[in-house]
Amino acid sequence: MELGLDVLVEKPLAHDPAAGRALVEAAAQNGRILQVGHLERFNPAILALEKVITTPLFFEVHRLSEFSPRSLDVDVVLDLMIHDIDIVLALTGSVPEEIRAAGISILSSKVDIANVRLQFPGGCVANLTASRVSTERVRKLRLFQPHEYISLDYGRQDGARFGVDPPMSIRFAPLEVAKDEPLRLELEHFFECVVTRNPPRAGGTQALQALEVAHDILAKIEEHAQLVARTLAAR
Repeated sequence: MELGLDVLVEKPLAHDPAAGRALVEAAAQNGRILQVGHLERFNPAILALEKVITTPLFFEVHRLSEFSPRSLDVDVVLDLMIHDIDIVLALTGSVPEEIRAAGISILSSKVDIANVRLQFPGGCVANLTASRVSTERVRKLRLFQPHEYISLDYGRQDGARFGVDPPMSIRFAPLEVAKDEPLRLELEHFFECVVTRNPPRAGGTQALQALEVAHDILAKIEEHAQLVARTLAAR
């Protein structure tokens, strides 16, 4: 960026928030585009959800994968959950005011499975679960908002909307999704931002927020691990 180049960097933005802030500042000081590879931002199911979301009240998100030897140098929070942290922050338009988290190391020296509860200003709550030791691959998000429940599948790029019509009639409709290749959409968006100089959908500032929340989650997981260790030691 100091050489005048625009940058598309893989997620997460950096290894820690301090390094992430340095990148965001470099982009601002040099007038460069800094886009971060939060690929799910370009998932057609998410693009469709953004058109119908009103006031999110509760999220239930699962991102599960079979075990793979790749990316074992980072915790599952930075490897997998970071996608859903970014999505929830974008959909709520805020950062959490309270974080509760627990995680376990199973097949690596890092946290392999984690469960997180995020509470946002205004009362919205998000429960996120990420695992890289599952027997199946799951990529699902469920959203509850006033008078409506929306379920979507990242992998299938589809979703459904459930609501209530007076007096007590249940309505169902598929989420209108125009299926496409997220990676191609992400790259096209980056090229467009380079030409137009418009800020990207998944820019450095948004990615930094997700990174900061991820590190706060890891700190809470460590607190929980120490509590469990003290409990076991006292037996």
